[in-house]
Amino acid sequence: MKLNIKDETSRLRAVILGTAESCGPTPKPEDCYDPKSRQHVLNGTYPKEEDMIPEMEAVAKVFKKYDVEVFRPNVIENCNQIFSRDIAFVIDDKIIKANILPDRDREIEAVRYVWNLIEDKNRIILPEECHVEGGDIMPWKDHIFIGTYSGEDYEDYVTARTNMDAVIAIQELFPHKTVKSFELRKSNTDPKENALHLDCCFQPIGTDKAILHKNGFLVESEYDWLVNFFGKENIFEITKQEMYDMNSNIFSISEEVIISEKNFKRLNSWLRDQGFTVEEVPYAEIAKQEGLLRCSTMPLIRD
Repeated sequence: MKLNIKDETSRLRAVILGTAESCGPTPKPEDCYDPKSRQHVLNGTYPKEEDMIPEMEAVAKVFKKYDVEVFRPNVIENCNQIFSRDIAFVIDDKIIKANILPDRDREIEAVRYVWNLIEDKNRIILPEECHVEGGDIMPWKDHIFIGTYSGEDYEDYVTARTNMDAVIAIQELFPHKTVKSFELRKSNTDPKENALHLDCCFQPIGTDKAILHKNGFLVESEYDWLVNFFGKENIFEITKQEMYDMNSNIFSISEEVIISEKNFKRLNSWLRDQGFTVEEVPYAEIAKQEGLLRCSTMPLIRD
């Protein structure tokens, strides 16, 4: 397989879509990896497998409509395998294995058959000290945007997933690109004050537009840099509630076609006003785990 990912919006040809099958029982609050999941466990509203499977199949149906080749993880019993973006990511023709939370290493084995289709020289395993997850990595033409957290209290945050060691390693892997990192706001307890990944508060769409949430960024000048990069008139700024609902975590099939959650009324209306085709799907149950459409997809080939 010849991988090709240069940005977030070129025409999608092949993708790994996670699975909600056999995703296991409701976790204990202390075992949750993010504050939103924990909140739903405590409230008795944590999503059920039978509600999430149809949500993911709705996305698979959209991919079929647009003739996208879809790979699914092999099902591991009682293992949450929804968020395929976390386990690896593609930049140019290289697939990079993410160093994710140790408890989730099994998920990588479930897509080993895809990894084996790729030439050895294009399979990258970063050094152990490089912590990184795909939700923090955003290729955008001659740039790579990376969400990170470099505070001295990094180890205290289960929500801090990508460190500066990984940022440096990716810059060394792609010296011809401009790597731009962004410090994200982290909280173990308040989902409205936590940007788990960069795609929880930012995503480029189309050719020159972006969805942004200011409070997700710890450093205002870094947020301002993105506003200047895309142009204020090209930005859809989402509210704290919309960030919590995961409005920036939609997914582009092409520069013109976007898959979005059906309840994102304000966003979907704006997207259509901008000329996008919006394929609406139900994804509100999956969103309860602080991830949405981008988190559950890992693009392999775009034109």
